[in-house]
Order: sequence, then C-alpha cells, then structure tokens
Amino acid sequence: MKTILNIIWLVLSGFWLFLGYMLAGVLMCITIIGIPFGIAAFRIGVYALWPFGYTAVDRRDAGAPSCAGNVIWLVLAGWWLALGHIVTGIAQCVTIIGIPLGLANFKLIPLSLMPFGKEIVPTDQPFASR
Repeated sequence: MKTILNIIWLVLSGFWLFLGYMLAGVLMCITIIGIPFGIAAFRIGVYALWPFGYTAVDRRDAGAPSCAGNVIWLVLAGWWLALGHIVTGIAQCVTIIGIPLGLANFKLIPLSLMPFGKEIVPTDQPFASR
C-alpha cells in the first residue's frame, strides 16, 4: 500500500516539493555557513519525495546548536516550505482519495519548520538510531 501511495504522492505533489527543498538547499549552500542548512534541506527533500514508509524521530544527541539552527532555518527557509505543505495539503484533502496525501503533507510541516535534531527512519523501526 505504501508503494502505491508513494507513486501517487510523487505524481501529485512529491516532485514539486522535492524541487522546492532542492532549491532551498542550493541557495543555502552558496555560503560556507549555510552548508549545514543545505544538507538538512537535501535530507528533507528526499523524504518529501517518498514519505510513506518513513517517519521523523527526535535525535537523542541533539543539543543547543540544533535549537539555534532551527531558529535560523525557520527565518530563512522553513516558513515558506511549510506554507507549501499547507497549501498542497489543503488542496489534496479536497478529494477523498487525496486525504492520506494531505495528511502526509501536514505530517511534514513540523519537520519543514524545524529540521535540526530530527532523524528520518523507516516506519518499521521508529526508535532505531544510527
């Protein structure tokens, strides 16, 4: 079932969200200071491309730098990426078939706002840490 949902997701919204995250990542990587933010954007972009079967969990070793990074991320890129998820999620929830896709968009909003201190793991093992 998750493969079917991922394929529908890819066609309807996943590719465009992926491109948005890649654009944010490239813009962040222009400066040396922004490289960690670009890496976070690329990581979430891959997750936004194929979200079913994966989940985001808190990292136990995240500390104050990830909190500061989240504040900077929120100002620079997080708010407009979250806005893209909100608009896409509402549009997908209009149809009955699109409701699971819209809910997946809403699931991605907290991650798009604050990506540092999170890890993306398979749904089979949500408490496994690398």
